[in-house]
Amino acid sequence: MRLFIVDTLATIIFFTIIATFTELVIAGMAPGQVLITRAIMVAMMALTGRLYAVWRDWVFARMLPRRRIGRAVVDVVAFMAFQMPLYAATLALAGADPGKIITALGSATLLMLTLSRPFGLFLEWVRRLTHVVVPARR
Repeated sequence: MRLFIVDTLATIIFFTIIATFTELVIAGMAPGQVLITRAIMVAMMALTGRLYAVWRDWVFARMLPRRRIGRAVVDVVAFMAFQMPLYAATLALAGADPGKIITALGSATLLMLTLSRPFGLFLEWVRRLTHVVVPARR
């Protein structure tokens, strides 16, 4: 249960800050749309934060990257494969028009490429800080 809480809160904190900025400043969404999107995403992250962490742990266990660049690449691949479809659906549910969805996804892609590794490191740091141990995977 602690792992669920830690992974979920780390996800919510990290991405609420980043996504709010992206949606307001880069995509030009209205504040009301951003609030709706963030409310949906907090609920979505509560449901998927731990699932993503399990997915990420699984991808790392299968790919076994040994070098720093390999770990960064695995973080990017794992994150993009899991999160992009969720974000697109959320923007559509929030009422963003197709042009704004494309803009937000384009911006998010650049941010995800840039932030997926920092998020992975943040997740690992929060786990260490809270003394949460990830069970070994086979």
